[in-house]
Amino acid sequence: MARITRRRVLKLSGAGLVAAKTGGLAAIVATGLAPAYAQGTNIHWLRWADFVPASDVLLKGQITQECKKATGITLNVETINANDLQSRITSAIQSRTGADITMAFGNWPQLYTESLADAGDVAEEIGKAQGGYYDVSKLVATVGNKWIGVPWAIVGGLIAYRKSWFEEIGYNTFPETWDALLDAGKKLKAKGRPIGQTAGHTFGDAPSWWYPYLWSWGGKEVEADGKTVVLNSRETIESVKFAVGFWKDTCDEGGLAWDDTNNNRAFLSGTISATNNGASIYIEAKRKPEAYLTEKGAPMWNDILHARIPKGPGGQFNLPGPFTDMLMGYSKNQKAAKDFLRWMHSKPVFAEWFTSQQGYADGATRDWEKDKVWEVDPVLLPFRDLPPFGRLPGYAGPPNRKAAEVVTKYIITDMYAKAIQGMPAEDAVKWAHDEVVSAYA
Repeated sequence: MARITRRRVLKLSGAGLVAAKTGGLAAIVATGLAPAYAQGTNIHWLRWADFVPASDVLLKGQITQECKKATGITLNVETINANDLQSRITSAIQSRTGADITMAFGNWPQLYTESLADAGDVAEEIGKAQGGYYDVSKLVATVGNKWIGVPWAIVGGLIAYRKSWFEEIGYNTFPETWDALLDAGKKLKAKGRPIGQTAGHTFGDAPSWWYPYLWSWGGKEVEADGKTVVLNSRETIESVKFAVGFWKDTCDEGGLAWDDTNNNRAFLSGTISATNNGASIYIEAKRKPEAYLTEKGAPMWNDILHARIPKGPGGQFNLPGPFTDMLMGYSKNQKAAKDFLRWMHSKPVFAEWFTSQQGYADGATRDWEKDKVWEVDPVLLPFRDLPPFGRLPGYAGPPNRKAAEVVTKYIITDMYAKAIQGMPAEDAVKWAHDEVVSAYA
């Protein structure tokens, strides 16, 4: 995958050589690098298997080599399916053995507060050096005054859609309201081109669709006090009733069992017309123009655009996906792990990874809004602007442990899935309300 060329100061053999080359200790401090590292230590970093494979190749190859040269740390990058991360985290905490640093998605860190080391010194350094964190990144990585992780990046979701197919049914731009999308979706499904979405137990695509959908109707889990559960409302019931008809009339009904990969494959195979997703579908289609073709034999990437989830009577929202590097409390390599985090999150090193993402991920700090990666492809530019305008699970309350438990149990997703499968809307909402009450008890 093509990447923007950058000057890599970290190809030098160590922090001392970097200082000599770039102006001494002041230059090191300016880049966020510590002047001394824990030499000869192994650090195990557990991450998801990235939807931009080139980024994993970069981390396991070039970045790992640079880390050894610059810090003396031997880096072991392990990647697994994101849906398996939580079980690995739980197992590691229970056995007190496992990765030194684990990447967490959304508000997962809130679930493990007591098992995480304080990473405040590193997090504060990086945030101060890079324009400050987005609120969504800081909220999930802190409990009170304690940083329970170092914010890494934010993955936002937009609807990828086939421009020509929507134009064929009279929509030159993506529908802005649910009623308009229902109209368009009916016409597309009649042509064998349904909308594809998941209502299954999968970590990313399900919550990032159903939470903004709920909010767009004016529904919410709790009040701002973070205690009063208000899910069982007229707004929520109306959203469920509409969702049942929308699913039947516009969607690929197999989506009930989809995980975060199924919609990517369905879109790229030409069997669905639109799906809420990160930028990975477009990036993959662009990376392999000869492999992913339209029905007319043209490269599919030229026929893909992105749009926000439609607005409803309650507004228009998105659910950002903040990623956080959690320093595990059981790790015996605390200093080396912090040294690695300082190095990896510093601008020169993070820039290499950020560039490889090509717009799939936003930075956790605001400085990355100005990065040149956003000048490369206007089709990806809308992803840059998602982080400041999102809500987090648990709205209108904080995205705390209780809100994280609701996400992890897929209560909101299951509320809609149960109704889609035949449960009366009122019953599905009452079931979900009671489950949220239990989580917040």
